[in-house]
Amino acid sequence: MEDVLRPLIVIGGSVAITLLVGWVADLVVRRIDARHPETPLWDLLRRCRLPLQLVLCAALLRGSYTSVRFKVVEEHEAGIGQTLTLVLIGAVAWLAVRVAAAIVESTYARYAANAHDRARVRRVRTQVTLIQRIVTAVVVVVTVAAMLLTFPAMKTVGTSMLASAGVIGIVAGVAAQSTLGNLFAGLQIAFGDMVRIGDTVVVDGEWGTVEEITLTYLVVTTWDERRITMPVSYFTSKPFENWTRGTPRMTGTVFFHLDHTTPIDLMRERLHEVLMKSAEWDRRAWSLVITDTTPSTIQVRALVTAKDSDDIWTLRCVVREQMVEWLRREHPYALPRINTAHAPGLREAPDRPQAPPRPEDIGPGPGTA
Repeated sequence: MEDVLRPLIVIGGSVAITLLVGWVADLVVRRIDARHPETPLWDLLRRCRLPLQLVLCAALLRGSYTSVRFKVVEEHEAGIGQTLTLVLIGAVAWLAVRVAAAIVESTYARYAANAHDRARVRRVRTQVTLIQRIVTAVVVVVTVAAMLLTFPAMKTVGTSMLASAGVIGIVAGVAAQSTLGNLFAGLQIAFGDMVRIGDTVVVDGEWGTVEEITLTYLVVTTWDERRITMPVSYFTSKPFENWTRGTPRMTGTVFFHLDHTTPIDLMRERLHEVLMKSAEWDRRAWSLVITDTTPSTIQVRALVTAKDSDDIWTLRCVVREQMVEWLRREHPYALPRINTAHAPGLREAPDRPQAPPRPEDIGPGPGTA
């Protein structure tokens, strides 16, 4: 009877204590979060409940499994202990990553809520994201190393590997040259403030918004919802356009090809009326001038401003649509015309009047001596 009760007490007690501690910890965090709603840390820490319970359960079982007088446990005592140790190390690493992520996200959320410079907020967000990924990578590497060192055979292997670390390092450096290049490029982007999450960029002729930045690649979401994945080394080695690098405010132009008879003054007044009715115009500047002329048309440029790239695109479309509609309705003669009639040929030319005869072509008349 004791052989049956002892395993149940050890395993059941460990599970019961784990569930109880997890429930109490979640209850305490929820109450603190209710008292301090301005701090998102406590709500984010609730994500740590599962890894915390796994750490606690693995630790309890690791410390008490030897007291189970069960034949199967006694026969595989070393294997069970090794497994519980690996689970405990992995659970601790999982808990550390969750806690670090909660602290980082909470700090960024409080900073973003109080900051007024949106460009700096995007910069901090990019840096925080990459730092969080670096911390996760370091924790994973340390965790794997700790797991490997729990095996006695790995200590001997580790000693032999240190002897050839120089050669392996050179070979690995040559083989992973592009990977390391992208890694350092990602750090350069994060702390060099070249491009940030949320920036509007133009790369390879594609206009889009930076959606994600990792240590090795960058994702740009285009206006038609396509995702372009590019290595981060591209942004450190090739030129690209960043429309929100310093300030999101933008200036846009709309070109019209019109007839020479276009009433420019009336067109300028109409443009101002359209801008005054447009919510996208930030009222910084506007103008309408003739920028070029050809034998058949003139080129008119309308200049407008907006607070960001989305508004400038919408404003340009509104100006183009309403100005063309106004010209078509009020001044149709101002629209460019193309002459499609054929030029008259030699046979189709009208009859020309005959020239009077020259005196030398007329012979002597009657009565001439």
